[in-house]
Amino acid sequence: MMGRSHALSGWCAGLAVAPLLGLTSVAEVVPFAAATAGYALVPDLDHPGASASRLLGPVTRLVSGAVRAFSGVLYKLTKGPRDEESTGKHRHATHTLVAAILLGMLAASLGGRGKWAVLGVAVTGLVLAADALGDWIVLAVLAAAGWSVVGTALPGTSTTDAVHAAVQSGLSQIGGWIGVAVGLGMFVHCLGDSLTRSGCPWLWPLPIRGETWYELRLPRPLRFSTDSWVERLVVAPLLFVAGVLLLPGAFQAVERLFDATSIWLAGQ
Repeated sequence: MMGRSHALSGWCAGLAVAPLLGLTSVAEVVPFAAATAGYALVPDLDHPGASASRLLGPVTRLVSGAVRAFSGVLYKLTKGPRDEESTGKHRHATHTLVAAILLGMLAASLGGRGKWAVLGVAVTGLVLAADALGDWIVLAVLAAAGWSVVGTALPGTSTTDAVHAAVQSGLSQIGGWIGVAVGLGMFVHCLGDSLTRSGCPWLWPLPIRGETWYELRLPRPLRFSTDSWVERLVVAPLLFVAGVLLLPGAFQAVERLFDATSIWLAGQ
């Protein structure tokens, strides 16, 4: 799948999982979903042309090169007797459930290193998401943060104190979910690639049919190629609609609109 589709799938997954973590308000859900959308792009650091690899120029290109080299070595060391001859650099090490869990745990562990380290991880996810989806996602997070400030403000409290309280509260909340956002985003990426013809070996190192890098795929008639018309005209639009409807209160708003339309039509 292309970067935009991966980011949209991460956004949808973040919106769907947020309530399970106790995140229910827009001020909580939107930043979580934005971070998940961004980290849904991280597995493609193993491709030099991916948006994540080009994001910060030489810096991310260097990281991408290191990731590809590590993935290639890991593939050679762990491939099974029936694994294909491959460099093992793309859609391998970073495209596994193991990688998603490990990086998620690493991100979660940053909570012990200070709140600003956690914020750095969250902002990185936001930057990645904005690169794939556009600046609207940054505006959405800023609006959610502004709403949080308004909700934190108490009568007689200065604006500075309200902002400070909102920042401290926000950083504490981020520390509670950032690991989940990172791991979830990466895993959703793997699931998205499993929809394509190439598949994705996200169950590594579980041996399947003599392969430790067995590519999981949909049944042949349901597979599609990356950036094909199916992805552009079917998958991406469906993800966009889901990303809107999963926002807090969106379903209720649609129901009210439907009811109001029905009443208006009945009166004509």
